[in-house]
Amino acid sequence: MTRERALKLVLVLVGLLFTAGIYPLTMTLWQREQAAYPEAMLLSLYVTLGILLLLAARNPAAHRSLIAFAAWSSFAHAAVMVVMAFQAGGRDYLLAAAFFVVIGVPLFALAPANPSGERASTAGG
Repeated sequence: MTRERALKLVLVLVGLLFTAGIYPLTMTLWQREQAAYPEAMLLSLYVTLGILLLLAARNPAAHRSLIAFAAWSSFAHAAVMVVMAFQAGGRDYLLAAAFFVVIGVPLFALAPANPSGERASTAGG
């Protein structure tokens, strides 16, 4: 499998996974659970990112910055979850951190290379 084909597959899988968050998001809003509103706001960002990743799968090279954002934000989310795990003492936070690392690593590793003549970016690859 070529690198670009693998990246497209990862973009579709992560995009579908994030877009699937529309269900818990709508259920939270439908039930008007105000205690869950912060999670709903975060889910709305991930659903949006999922849709954009699905669109980026058509031409990954044209969406390098979006792919880099998805990778780095996954690492940032994982870092926050690790801190929360140590503060709150919950294994669930560590599992969530591992989940986001598993998402960030292939996105970072498979990110499209810089076209020649452009400045270097943090997108990797």
